[in-house]
Amino acid sequence: MKSLILIVMAIFFIGALVLWGPMSSNVEQPKFNVIKSDRNIEIRDYAPQIIATTVVAGERDKAANEGFRKVANYIFGDNTSDSEIAMTAPVKQQSSEKIAMTAPVVQQKDADGTWTVSFVMPEKYSIESLPKPNDAEVILEVVPQKRYAVIRFRGTWREKNLEKNTQILLEYMQENDLTPISQPIYAFYNPPWTLPFLRHNEVMLEVKQ
Repeated sequence: MKSLILIVMAIFFIGALVLWGPMSSNVEQPKFNVIKSDRNIEIRDYAPQIIATTVVAGERDKAANEGFRKVANYIFGDNTSDSEIAMTAPVKQQSSEKIAMTAPVVQQKDADGTWTVSFVMPEKYSIESLPKPNDAEVILEVVPQKRYAVIRFRGTWREKNLEKNTQILLEYMQENDLTPISQPIYAFYNPPWTLPFLRHNEVMLEVKQ
Protein backbone atom coordinates (compact mmCIF):
# COMPACT_ATOMS: atom_id res chain seq x y z
CA MET A 1 0.00 0.00 0.00
CA LYS A 2 2.81 2.39 0.92
CA SER A 3 4.52 1.84 -2.44
CA LEU A 4 1.23 2.47 -4.25
CA ILE A 5 0.77 5.75 -2.39
CA LEU A 6 4.32 6.79 -3.33
CA ILE A 7 3.66 5.96 -6.97
CA VAL A 8 0.43 8.00 -6.96
CA MET A 9 2.22 10.92 -5.31
CA ALA A 10 5.01 10.73 -7.87
CA ILE A 11 2.53 10.73 -10.75
CA PHE A 12 0.71 13.72 -9.20
CA PHE A 13 4.01 15.60 -8.75
CA ILE A 14 5.10 14.97 -12.33
CA GLY A 15 1.68 16.00 -13.60
CA ALA A 16 1.85 19.20 -11.57
CA LEU A 17 5.25 20.03 -13.07
CA VAL A 18 3.94 19.39 -16.59
CA LEU A 19 0.96 21.72 -16.07
CA TRP A 20 2.62 24.40 -13.96
CA GLY A 21 5.02 25.60 -16.66
CA PRO A 22 2.38 26.42 -19.29
CA MET A 23 -0.08 27.73 -16.67
CA SER A 24 2.45 30.03 -15.04
CA SER A 25 3.38 31.52 -18.43
CA ASN A 26 -0.25 32.42 -19.14
CA VAL A 27 0.39 36.11 -18.48
CA GLU A 28 0.22 39.32 -20.47
CA GLN A 29 2.46 39.38 -23.54
CA PRO A 30 3.53 42.21 -25.85
CA LYS A 31 1.18 42.96 -28.74
CA PHE A 32 2.33 42.48 -32.32
CA ASN A 33 1.03 42.06 -35.86
CA VAL A 34 2.32 39.17 -37.97
CA ILE A 35 3.47 40.52 -41.34
CA LYS A 36 4.63 37.17 -42.72
CA SER A 37 4.61 33.60 -41.41
CA ASP A 38 6.72 30.68 -42.64
CA ARG A 39 6.42 27.59 -40.43
CA ASN A 40 8.14 28.52 -37.14
CA ILE A 41 9.48 31.86 -38.42
CA GLU A 42 7.47 35.09 -38.36
CA ILE A 43 8.05 38.71 -39.29
CA ARG A 44 6.33 40.79 -36.60
CA ASP A 45 5.58 44.45 -36.02
CA TYR A 46 5.60 45.15 -32.28
CA ALA A 47 3.67 48.04 -30.76
CA PRO A 48 5.58 50.55 -28.59
CA GLN A 49 6.27 49.18 -25.13
CA ILE A 50 7.88 50.09 -21.83
CA ILE A 51 10.60 47.84 -20.46
CA ALA A 52 12.40 47.52 -17.15
CA THR A 53 15.96 46.66 -18.07
CA THR A 54 19.40 46.12 -16.60
CA VAL A 55 22.87 45.44 -18.02
CA VAL A 56 24.98 42.66 -16.51
CA ALA A 57 28.53 41.54 -17.30
CA GLY A 58 29.68 37.93 -17.49
CA GLU A 59 28.76 34.64 -19.12
CA ARG A 60 25.22 34.35 -20.48
CA ASP A 61 23.72 32.00 -17.88
CA LYS A 62 25.11 33.89 -14.89
CA ALA A 63 24.21 37.24 -16.43
CA ALA A 64 20.67 36.02 -17.11
CA ASN A 65 20.23 34.91 -13.50
CA GLU A 66 21.62 38.14 -12.04
CA GLY A 67 19.67 40.31 -14.47
CA PHE A 68 16.45 38.39 -13.81
CA ARG A 69 16.91 38.83 -10.07
CA LYS A 70 17.44 42.59 -10.37
CA VAL A 71 14.42 43.23 -12.58
CA ALA A 72 12.24 40.73 -10.70
CA ASN A 73 13.05 42.54 -7.44
CA TYR A 74 11.75 45.73 -9.04
CA ILE A 75 8.40 44.28 -10.10
CA PHE A 76 7.99 42.46 -6.78
CA GLY A 77 8.13 45.71 -4.82
CA ASP A 78 11.69 47.08 -4.77
CA ASN A 79 10.48 50.43 -6.07
CA THR A 80 9.55 53.88 -4.79
CA SER A 81 5.94 52.96 -4.05
CA ASP A 82 6.66 49.47 -2.62
CA SER A 83 4.04 48.10 -5.03
CA GLU A 84 4.02 44.89 -7.02
CA ILE A 85 3.73 44.92 -10.81
CA ALA A 86 2.16 42.00 -12.65
CA MET A 87 4.60 39.57 -14.25
CA THR A 88 4.60 39.47 -18.05
CA ALA A 89 6.23 37.22 -20.63
CA PRO A 90 8.71 36.79 -22.14
CA VAL A 91 11.89 37.57 -20.24
CA LYS A 92 14.38 38.88 -22.79
CA GLN A 93 18.15 38.67 -22.88
CA GLN A 94 20.43 40.32 -25.43
CA SER A 95 24.15 40.85 -25.83
CA SER A 96 25.01 44.53 -25.58
CA GLU A 97 27.51 44.29 -28.41
CA LYS A 98 26.56 45.61 -31.85
CA ILE A 99 26.36 43.56 -35.05
CA ALA A 100 27.38 45.01 -38.41
CA MET A 101 24.46 45.73 -40.71
CA THR A 102 26.43 44.47 -43.68
CA ALA A 103 27.27 41.08 -42.15
CA PRO A 104 23.94 39.39 -41.40
CA VAL A 105 25.36 35.87 -41.11
CA VAL A 106 28.04 36.82 -38.57
CA GLN A 107 27.34 36.22 -34.90
CA GLN A 108 30.06 37.06 -32.43
CA LYS A 109 29.77 37.18 -28.68
CA ASP A 110 32.35 37.99 -26.04
CA ALA A 111 32.06 35.59 -23.09
CA ASP A 112 33.17 38.48 -20.83
CA GLY A 113 30.88 41.03 -22.48
CA THR A 114 27.67 42.53 -21.18
CA TRP A 115 24.07 41.37 -21.48
CA THR A 116 20.80 43.25 -21.32
CA VAL A 117 17.97 41.54 -19.44
CA SER A 118 14.51 43.10 -19.61
CA PHE A 119 10.84 42.62 -18.75
CA VAL A 120 8.06 44.28 -20.73
CA MET A 121 5.79 46.27 -18.45
CA PRO A 122 2.00 45.66 -18.46
CA GLU A 123 0.18 47.72 -21.07
CA LYS A 124 -1.92 49.63 -18.51
CA TYR A 125 1.14 51.60 -17.34
CA SER A 126 2.68 54.73 -18.81
CA ILE A 127 6.29 55.73 -18.15
CA GLU A 128 4.90 58.37 -15.75
CA SER A 129 2.64 56.01 -13.79
CA LEU A 130 5.23 53.28 -13.21
CA PRO A 131 6.99 53.40 -9.82
CA LYS A 132 10.68 54.18 -10.08
CA PRO A 133 13.18 51.38 -9.31
CA ASN A 134 15.11 51.64 -6.05
CA ASP A 135 18.03 49.89 -7.73
CA ALA A 136 19.91 52.42 -9.86
CA GLU A 137 20.98 49.61 -12.20
CA VAL A 138 17.36 48.97 -13.23
CA ILE A 139 16.14 51.48 -15.82
CA LEU A 140 12.72 52.11 -17.35
CA GLU A 141 12.78 52.71 -21.11
CA VAL A 142 10.21 53.39 -23.81
CA VAL A 143 10.82 51.17 -26.85
CA PRO A 144 9.26 52.51 -30.08
CA GLN A 145 7.44 50.35 -32.61
CA LYS A 146 9.86 47.91 -34.22
CA ARG A 147 9.87 45.06 -36.72
CA TYR A 148 11.47 41.73 -35.81
CA ALA A 149 12.20 38.43 -37.48
CA VAL A 150 11.38 35.73 -34.91
CA ILE A 151 11.94 31.99 -34.77
CA ARG A 152 10.03 29.85 -32.25
CA PHE A 153 11.43 26.64 -30.79
CA ARG A 154 11.02 24.18 -27.93
CA GLY A 155 13.67 22.66 -25.73
CA THR A 156 16.33 23.83 -23.32
CA TRP A 157 18.09 27.20 -23.14
CA ARG A 158 21.52 25.73 -23.81
CA GLU A 159 23.97 27.65 -26.01
CA LYS A 160 23.75 24.95 -28.68
CA ASN A 161 19.98 25.43 -29.03
CA LEU A 162 20.21 29.22 -29.08
CA GLU A 163 23.05 29.29 -31.61
CA LYS A 164 21.37 26.72 -33.87
CA ASN A 165 18.11 28.68 -34.07
CA THR A 166 19.90 32.01 -34.42
CA GLN A 167 21.78 30.65 -37.43
CA ILE A 168 18.57 29.30 -39.01
CA LEU A 169 16.96 32.73 -38.56
CA LEU A 170 19.98 34.58 -39.99
CA GLU A 171 20.01 32.31 -43.04
CA TYR A 172 16.27 32.85 -43.55
CA MET A 173 16.76 36.61 -43.38
CA GLN A 174 19.59 36.48 -45.88
CA GLU A 175 17.49 34.38 -48.29
CA ASN A 176 14.61 36.86 -47.99
CA ASP A 177 16.70 40.06 -48.28
CA LEU A 178 16.06 41.09 -44.68
CA THR A 179 18.82 42.95 -42.85
CA PRO A 180 19.26 42.44 -39.10
CA ILE A 181 20.17 45.56 -37.12
CA SER A 182 20.44 44.10 -33.62
CA GLN A 183 22.18 41.37 -31.75
CA PRO A 184 20.00 38.27 -31.25
CA ILE A 185 17.42 38.70 -28.50
CA TYR A 186 16.58 35.52 -26.58
CA ALA A 187 12.98 35.44 -25.35
CA PHE A 188 11.92 32.89 -22.73
CA TYR A 189 8.21 32.43 -21.97
CA ASN A 190 8.31 29.74 -19.28
CA PRO A 191 9.96 29.30 -15.86
CA PRO A 192 13.10 27.12 -15.81
CA TRP A 193 11.34 24.13 -14.21
CA THR A 194 9.03 23.73 -17.24
CA LEU A 195 9.68 20.46 -19.07
CA PRO A 196 11.80 21.23 -22.16
CA PHE A 197 9.26 19.92 -24.71
CA LEU A 198 6.64 22.33 -23.28
CA ARG A 199 8.81 25.44 -23.33
CA HIS A 200 8.14 28.35 -25.66
CA ASN A 201 11.42 30.03 -26.62
CA GLU A 202 12.25 32.55 -29.34
CA VAL A 203 15.20 34.21 -30.98
CA MET A 204 14.42 37.71 -32.28
CA LEU A 205 16.36 39.99 -34.62
CA GLU A 206 15.31 43.55 -35.35
CA VAL A 207 14.76 44.10 -39.08
CA LYS A 208 15.89 47.16 -41.01
CA GLN A 209 12.87 48.85 -42.62
